[in-house]
Amino acid sequence: MNPQPAMSDEAFLAAFLDASMPAAGFDHLGHLRAAWLLLQRRPLEDAVAETCTAIARLAAHLGAPQKYNRSLSEALVRLMAKAGAADRGLSWPGFVAANPELVGDARALLARHYRDDTLFSEQARGSFVPPDLQPL
Repeated sequence: MNPQPAMSDEAFLAAFLDASMPAAGFDHLGHLRAAWLLLQRRPLEDAVAETCTAIARLAAHLGAPQKYNRSLSEALVRLMAKAGAADRGLSWPGFVAANPELVGDARALLARHYRDDTLFSEQARGSFVPPDLQPL
């Protein structure tokens, strides 16, 4: 995955927040970048709420609301914060380089905290469910 953004941070964040982001521009790395941008600009709880709301809105706009999972999204934002995403001295490429597991195998990272049947339950899709294996 290439951490070098094609859009400026401001343009990317605006497209994310107003759901005008094209589907091709919003892969896993795009999810992480959006959360990183909000963690750079907002307190943790605000960044979590805004990231999750915008991902849900974008998924619905792109015709895939069933792909949204609140627990998965919130857990990743919280893990990103723990990994230093709110550090304003850390650039996006620097964050990506420092966190290969978040970028390359987020599912394995989440598996340390959640059983699959918990993380992918209907309840977890609609609202945040705390981890059932290890705290975030």
